[in-house]
Amino acid sequence: MNNIKRKFAVHIGLDWANKKHDVCVQIGDSKTRSFEVIPHFPEAIDTWLHKLHVETKGDIAVAVELTKGPIVYALQKHSFVTVFPIHGLTLSQYRKALYPSGAKDDPMDAELALDMMLNYPDKVKPLKPSSGDCRALALLVEQRRALVDDRRSNANKLINALKQYYPQPLEWFSHRDSELFCDFLIKWPTLESVKRARNITIEKFFMARGGNSLSNITKRVEGISSAVPLTEDNSVILPHKMLTIALCKQILTLIQNIRVYDKQIALLFKSLPDAELFESLPGTGPCLAPRLLAALGEDRTRFNSAQEIQNYAGLSPVTERSGQKSWVHWRWQCSKFIRQSFIEWAAKSVALSYWAGLYYAQQKAKGNTHQSAVRSLAYKWVRILYRCWKTKTPYDESKYLKVLRERNSPLLVA
Repeated sequence: MNNIKRKFAVHIGLDWANKKHDVCVQIGDSKTRSFEVIPHFPEAIDTWLHKLHVETKGDIAVAVELTKGPIVYALQKHSFVTVFPIHGLTLSQYRKALYPSGAKDDPMDAELALDMMLNYPDKVKPLKPSSGDCRALALLVEQRRALVDDRRSNANKLINALKQYYPQPLEWFSHRDSELFCDFLIKWPTLESVKRARNITIEKFFMARGGNSLSNITKRVEGISSAVPLTEDNSVILPHKMLTIALCKQILTLIQNIRVYDKQIALLFKSLPDAELFESLPGTGPCLAPRLLAALGEDRTRFNSAQEIQNYAGLSPVTERSGQKSWVHWRWQCSKFIRQSFIEWAAKSVALSYWAGLYYAQQKAKGNTHQSAVRSLAYKWVRILYRCWKTKTPYDESKYLKVLRERNSPLLVA
């Protein structure tokens, strides 16, 4: 009998859905399994779990094809329940191996998840939730990124709308998702309206906002004076004017919400003991440091090598071999958000880390694209980050350069 069977009184495979969950239940060492359908209501899930717990007087192991989500949160709130996440692709391949015909249904998937948990305890490991603050931080940074993506999407729609009737602001402003840009368009949504405004009024508008807008006042005022309408057809201007105002208001709302997220993320991040470590990394800043901390978490036993993090982040390539053929391709099965976090950090580090700048220049000299160069740099950074994270030691650029010199690194020699 393996360790997982000795530890838990009940073993459950669960196939989740939006409205109901199919479960396969095996109690103790019994070979008998029962199948149930649990409605996706908090009350129904709680009643079912407490009943099992009282009847078996022991802990419950649940295998599910998720690491987060409503059903995982509902299970994790019970101290007697341990969740065993199974990768969706792994479960799919396991199903194909047992059922080559392609047959599939929810109760079958629930039983397959149960079988994998029991038969492969070394491969299916329990989900160890981090502290509440760390889990909240992980959700907040992902949600913030979604808001940033929405802002960019609306900005692209705004650019397209302006091109249809009023393209001049795209020349007057370089940042098309900023408050300044949106405020300007809400105040003067057409070329006709801004040309009617007095120069002193336009100058006061920019002066009230200060910053970089002050240096471009004269250029913008001159551009407005010499601008010629793209079209005078009101049937084109009116709809696009309304769309422009609507999009600007949405962008302004998103900007305000992102600021609220930034404050909450900073508050949570500073409260975590690893904050100083991730802040010490060149190029992380207030945005990427919390994202990297959330990606690795607090559990030092979660990763046992830098390679595991590289695979988890989708930075290491996949090599496939068949006969005498061999090929390498991009790692598809990974969190795109986490991979994006590491690559964005690597790109930022080029200007702030001496060795990273040298490595990036070396990659570019070989003919690699910018994206290829920063991916390679991110791969190298993970090895450094792993050692810092594992030993709880903040990064020190001078110490790392000293090590490179002692090892006669070809990077510094070049």
